[in-house]
Amino acid sequence: NNTLTVNREDQFIVGLECGYAPFNWTTSKSTITSVKIDNASGYCDGYDVKIARLIAVHLDKQLVIKALAWEALIPQLQAGNIDAIIAGMSPTEERKQSIDFSDVYFTSEQVVVVRKDSPFVNVTSIHDFEGARITAQKETLQEELIDQMTGAIKATSLEDYAALVLATASGAVDGFIAELPVAMSVVMNNSQLTYIRFSERNGFEIDESYITTAIGLRKGDTVLRDQINAVLASISQETRETWMEYFIKNE
Repeated sequence: NNTLTVNREDQFIVGLECGYAPFNWTTSKSTITSVKIDNASGYCDGYDVKIARLIAVHLDKQLVIKALAWEALIPQLQAGNIDAIIAGMSPTEERKQSIDFSDVYFTSEQVVVVRKDSPFVNVTSIHDFEGARITAQKETLQEELIDQMTGAIKATSLEDYAALVLATASGAVDGFIAELPVAMSVVMNNSQLTYIRFSERNGFEIDESYITTAIGLRKGDTVLRDQINAVLASISQETRETWMEYFIKNE
């Protein structure tokens, strides 16, 4: 379908980075799960795109995918240029001040990605990173979590996950914080890296909202929110995990 021939009210326009695998990534290939990016070349694929497609079908609208920088997602939603943010975004209290959220569509945990030859590779607690230079993506929960790692050095936050991977692989930093599916995908594509999981007792203290992802919507957009929540309610936890595993394997 040519986007130009479809009325705006018949489109479901979704904003995401197309660079946060396995939630969303850019590919040159058209696959059974990918969707052409409206405002850039290539296709966007991943768990978020799967969810977006499902919602578009239920809304009986044409799905339009816009690739946007992380910082641009909320402003673009507020400006009415997109209808929803489906981008692995956590429904934090701070974000709830400017936008509304759907129910949760994925629950995760936070881990630390390090090099396999790192002196920190065998640690079991977030407090075992004495002297380690740890980074995270700018303006994210992960950036704040570094403060919980007793003795760790907070390195400058970086723009995106490609930069985090490069900084860690090159030794510029010792590691970065990521949510588990993202770390799994990073490690699958970068054999010199691994990730460390922590028991609840030895891990990050996190508000429930931080380990969940939900769909960002404009304030007061209750009709769309109810429609989206009805779609999400039809997807079991088991199905969600199966889909996530599929996208981690099929990047």
